[in-house]
Parts: sequence; structure tokens; C-alpha cells
Amino acid sequence: MVSATSLTIETTTFPASVKPPGSNKTHFLAGGGIRGMEIKGNFVLFTSISVYMEDEAVASLSAKWKGKTAQEMIDSVEFSRDIVDGPFEKCTQVTMILPLNGLIYENKVSENCLENCVELWKSLGIYTDAEAKAIEEFIQVFNDKYCPPGSSILFTQSPQGSLTVSQTINLSSLCSFTS
Repeated sequence: MVSATSLTIETTTFPASVKPPGSNKTHFLAGGGIRGMEIKGNFVLFTSISVYMEDEAVASLSAKWKGKTAQEMIDSVEFSRDIVDGPFEKCTQVTMILPLNGLIYENKVSENCLENCVELWKSLGIYTDAEAKAIEEFIQVFNDKYCPPGSSILFTQSPQGSLTVSQTINLSSLCSFTS
């Protein structure tokens, strides 16, 4: 098992390891950060985010990135892409600092992330009706959800292409609302 330490961001402590929904493997904490936006001259924090990966990620990534500094990897879009596209499980936990309803979250994900993904996929010639349908299903997941402060949305990606989306309202009771 890869050795990792917990990470506290704002009021959220992300544990060193988790067994995410949709997986039977334990994942280690690979990193974390915040998301927010500037509103009337003030930077407002909305979410804290952590990324967990299974142990196989280390061997997969080290073949290409061994010897690089942490800063070189942080600054590299290619390194981030290797994490996203890597042949290993990964889980992203998005924890609310401020309350968000599903429509707001859906809009932010659509405008900040999905539009960029679709643009990239189209430029690479890999955007098909299947991706369009998957995006529509993904967006619908959040329609009627409410995410109070401290609640989390977890996205577990398998190397086979499946995505498990789960929501925690209270971290002691995880309830999956789609798979």
C-alpha cells in the first residue's frame, strides 16, 4: 500500500486512504485543492477537492515521470492527462464549503468542464453519439440534488470506462444515487 497522509482543506479533512463507492480497492490520497470564483472583488470558496488513486497508479505513472520534480509534474498538462487517462482506478471527492443545489452544480460542471472535454474530444475525432448521451445522463444526475456544506459528491472512475457517482450528506452514511 502506498503511504500517504491525510490533508485538511478549510473545514474538510480528507483521509490518507479510502475504499470508494464502485470499487473493492483501497485508494491513497494523491492530492487536493479548492475551487472557487471571484465575486465582486472577493475570492469565494465553494468546494474542496481531493483525488485518490489505487496503488497501481504509481507504477503506471513512474515509468514516464520518474526523475521529474513535483513542480514539473504540477505544471504539466500532460501529467494531469496521464492521471485522468491512466489504466488505474481513481476517485475524486468534491466537498461543499458553501451549499450548492444541483442545478448550480450542473451548470458549473457544464460550463467549466464538459464544454472543454467536448471541444477536446471533437478536435481528437473521438466525440460520438455515445459521449453525447453519457454527458446528458451525467448532467441529469444532479438536477434535483441539494448539497449542503460538508456534503460530498464522489466520482469513481474505472480503467474500463465506468463511472460511479455517489453523494454523502453525512460522511457516516454514504448513499449512491446512480451508477
